[in-house]
Amino acid sequence: MSNSVSSPTPAGDIWTVKRILDWTIPHLKSHGSESPRLDAEILLAHARACPRIQLYTNYDQPLTDSQRATMRDLVKRRAAAEPVAYLVGHREFFGLDFRVTKDVLIPRPDTETLVVDAIESLKLQAAPRVLDVGTGSGCIAISLAVNCPNAEVTAVDFSAAALDIAKVNAETHNVADRIRWLHGDLFDPFTVAEEFDLIASNPPYIATAEIETLSVDVRLHEPRLALDGGPDGLEVIRHLIAGAPQHLAAQGNLLIEISGEQADAVTQLLAANGHYDDIAVLKDLARQPRVVRAARKG
Repeated sequence: MSNSVSSPTPAGDIWTVKRILDWTIPHLKSHGSESPRLDAEILLAHARACPRIQLYTNYDQPLTDSQRATMRDLVKRRAAAEPVAYLVGHREFFGLDFRVTKDVLIPRPDTETLVVDAIESLKLQAAPRVLDVGTGSGCIAISLAVNCPNAEVTAVDFSAAALDIAKVNAETHNVADRIRWLHGDLFDPFTVAEEFDLIASNPPYIATAEIETLSVDVRLHEPRLALDGGPDGLEVIRHLIAGAPQHLAAQGNLLIEISGEQADAVTQLLAANGHYDDIAVLKDLARQPRVVRAARKG
């Protein structure tokens, strides 16, 4: 594509959509991408400012010099392990498009397990009150607001920059007037007693020492604040379990995303707290433990 990321090409060689994909896919694979075809297609669609599906109907179309320059830069950055979602500035989650920057964790399909369960419990209530703790891009809070139009949603995050991104996403999906944004750590922003019918959280749950073993794109680019769960990965989860009963209505649900190996430890923490019952572990599409749900006694 250029001397900076490939060998010289014959004079007059035309870089079509197909030819750039044919070159980019093995290049990204050789640089560690686990989904090189998808990565290449997303980057090229972004460079051409077109839907990805249009790549297939324009295989023989040449790129403009500007498009080639953009694609060249994107491929170089992706080959250096920068996440595709940050390169193109957005990521799909639960059928919705979310703006993402390095200030927020990239939304992942695993978290949709939590959203599905939350919607199931909320749809039975007339005007449920929902709290999303550690909202990040706002993907949980906004997905619930979109799919549960009667819900009153509050979202909290320690990062002011993350809240700014979440607010933009709420505007995009026309739910900005239905979500209250609070800046602070976990339940600290609440100066008076306030109860919710559901509290949801995708907290940091990676053990500090394990962060260095994560893939390069996650380790070097995603916000450590959203990943680091302390020495055993459960530091933030302990605070959530301890603080939630003061903010849950009777029989209100607490939903916490976890890693698969934490299921037993988290269910034990909930049981030992004494304020929860109906404790259950929910599995994701890969049949791995992904969410723990518990109801406040009362």
